[in-house]
Amino acid sequence: MEVVDATRSALPARRKRARKEPEDDAVRGAVGEGDTREASEDLMDKSRRSRHLALLAEKSAADRGLEELVFGNTTEEGEDLLRRLEGRPSAQRREVVSGNLLEEESCDSETDNEADNFLLPKKPAWVDEDDEAEEVIDMTHRYRKNMMKSDAERKLTKEKLQRRLQEEFQSAMGATPSWAQRSMKKKNRKTKNEDDSEEDEDADLLRKTGNFVTTSESLPRGILQMKKCLHANNDRLSDAKLTTVQFHHSAQIVMTAGIDQTVSLFQVDGKTNPKIQSIYLEGFPVYKARFSADGEQVIATSIREKLFYIYDMMGGKIIPVNHIRGLEEKFVRKFEVSPDGSFLLISGLSGYQHLVSMKTKEFVGSMKINGRAIASSFSPDGSKIYTHSDEGEVFIWDVKSRRCLNRFTDEGCLRGTSIAVSKNGQYVACGSSSGVVNVYAHDDCLSKINPKPLKAIMNLVTAVTSLSFSPTSEILAIASRKTDDAVKLVHIPSLTVFSNFPLFERKVIYLAQSMDFSPRSGFFSIANDKGKALLYRLQHYSDF
Repeated sequence: MEVVDATRSALPARRKRARKEPEDDAVRGAVGEGDTREASEDLMDKSRRSRHLALLAEKSAADRGLEELVFGNTTEEGEDLLRRLEGRPSAQRREVVSGNLLEEESCDSETDNEADNFLLPKKPAWVDEDDEAEEVIDMTHRYRKNMMKSDAERKLTKEKLQRRLQEEFQSAMGATPSWAQRSMKKKNRKTKNEDDSEEDEDADLLRKTGNFVTTSESLPRGILQMKKCLHANNDRLSDAKLTTVQFHHSAQIVMTAGIDQTVSLFQVDGKTNPKIQSIYLEGFPVYKARFSADGEQVIATSIREKLFYIYDMMGGKIIPVNHIRGLEEKFVRKFEVSPDGSFLLISGLSGYQHLVSMKTKEFVGSMKINGRAIASSFSPDGSKIYTHSDEGEVFIWDVKSRRCLNRFTDEGCLRGTSIAVSKNGQYVACGSSSGVVNVYAHDDCLSKINPKPLKAIMNLVTAVTSLSFSPTSEILAIASRKTDDAVKLVHIPSLTVFSNFPLFERKVIYLAQSMDFSPRSGFFSIANDKGKALLYRLQHYSDF
């Protein structure tokens, strides 16, 4: 303690002497006005050295030892320290300024790097074994049980679970969203003016905000944004089973028909759906009803009648068609209207299919397949007919020549139950009695004898009785009237089923009999056996 006190008392005294400048007069006297700055600095260094040596001689041995420990062994090192404390450049720094600056700086940097390399890393005070152990997640929990692919995945590490969640998100959304990819693009992009580029990107994002809050052009897979609306026929609910629901081709109107012998028209607004008109056909339970291609007529057939009706909406007249010359069929039930409005295709017994002119109501010709014709569909342009038989074969006919263009076996099908062609003419969907729906490429159906389906949809377990493509060809609705809630919507671009339809919390779709989409896919309706036409708003599409 005494040594420290003596040193502390000696330091201020020496600093005071250093701050005095009596030597300046001597230097000014000794050095003439014509001497250079370097000569004056040398004289000042010599005077400081001599004064420092005198101070060291006066100090005790303890003080000198302590000062050597603090300031170094040589007088020059102590002098340099004093110069640094006083804010003046040292001799070495003056040499650097006057000499080779680059060499001195490189040497200093090398020594600094070597010193850094010799520094030993600090060891932690203690180590927790739980931190080093890999965290394991229990996958049998009810919130994570659906993500298990097998019983071997009862336990997953935290990293694997994170990857699994990422896979689930990408499968639901279709791909990584563009807003999530912006940070990745910023990391990979190297530009000279990073600040300017980021500002431009932020401005670009602000300009395009509307695209993120509105619907995109292509329909995403996984989750279908939809809203349940008031029943389409809520203004006149039926007491019996509905057999038909269809949207008008050009007007915001939906038609329903059923066993209650009534054909009804409703205006679709999603809120009240007011009734426009109801046509009662006495003693005529409607088996199927369809709009004509021009939308001015309604064709309706019954369960066990050769007679069918045509309702002229423009004239308000009901026209019965009792007999068509050349059409030798006992019953007229199943039929299709060609998209160009030229023909009416009637399915008969023993595999016969008959073409009737829509304009004159005259018989045109017949086509016959092996087995029984279960379902038929026109191509979008009306030039071809696709027929699914009870033997699992598909026949493609040319309408003008009534010649079979191709015939192939529906893969894995024992008995065909339904068929549909997409509105863009790219896909053909075939339903079977086992609940499987095969989706084929249209070109393969025309050119190959045994085409391979693009996808076999196996989400139904009973016979597929209804198939319907949306007008945009992005959705395929499949349904079975054999069980409740047997309705699925398929995302055509990815050939995956939308996971949020129907909702299984409550059963609301009782034995779906018929389905249809509005002209621009904005609405979707299902007619069930409870006399209701369920109506859903597909929010991805802005138009009716």
